[in-house]
Amino acid sequence: MILVTGATGTIGSDVVRQLAGRGAKVRALTRDPAGARVPAGVEVVRGDYTDPASLEAASAGATAVFLLRPPGPDEGQDAALVAAARSAGVERLVKLSAIATGDAGSGPSAQWHVAGERAVRDSGLAWTVLRPSSFASNTLTWLEALRVGEPVPNMTGDGASGVIDPRDIAEVAVRALLDAGHAGRTYTLTGPEAITVPGQAAVLAEVLGRPVPTRDLSPEETRDFLRTAWGMEGAQVDGVLTGLAFVRSGGNAVVTEDVREVLGRSGRTYREWAEDHKGEFAAS
Repeated sequence: MILVTGATGTIGSDVVRQLAGRGAKVRALTRDPAGARVPAGVEVVRGDYTDPASLEAASAGATAVFLLRPPGPDEGQDAALVAAARSAGVERLVKLSAIATGDAGSGPSAQWHVAGERAVRDSGLAWTVLRPSSFASNTLTWLEALRVGEPVPNMTGDGASGVIDPRDIAEVAVRALLDAGHAGRTYTLTGPEAITVPGQAAVLAEVLGRPVPTRDLSPEETRDFLRTAWGMEGAQVDGVLTGLAFVRSGGNAVVTEDVREVLGRSGRTYREWAEDHKGEFAAS
């Protein structure tokens, strides 16, 4: 039995689907079981990080756990789940972290997964940590701008990222959950190329057969955008600006072979992702 947390999100839901497709026994953890949409045969259970008893019940009988918590500062969620998993006799943990974890230059978000990674590594169980780069699916946030005919905001200038297809992240997670050979490994997961926001827009324009213009935002314009469009304030804005500056300066232009090492193939390109999601953009 494999317990999957964050089971209704972008990565978690795909991990559930891929595991179920391989015939694995899967238990999906969610705060709202009634609203969960999972493949037939997947067990859905209620769980909340603030309710240790619910985590213990969800972990009972599981042999492996996929740890995926909401983005944001660490509030002890991973440590709570690790404790429940260890108490239940779980054998293997796979944690979804993020690229640049622990690198102070990338801003406050670099600390979000430090304690969680430590909890997993110190658990005494077999563990694997996954640190993915920027998701290709992040460009779905451009849909509204495209719908109203506005250029998409470029807040990272010419800074490139090793953009990765979320399906590849999920597939690597599934391998690590099922196969013992990934224990004790920390994988930095990227796509096969480093690409900028204008580069992604150019690819998407070719796929859609219409312009996808971008507008470069200065740091001050970015600050205003974060406040007005995303509702951020104060220290939160400052933290995001630090992270964006890290990308703008080339700090995230990282490409690894870790996806190929695990899957035996190169990761999907942004173009492949865009082709497969063309329909979602076509309606904008």
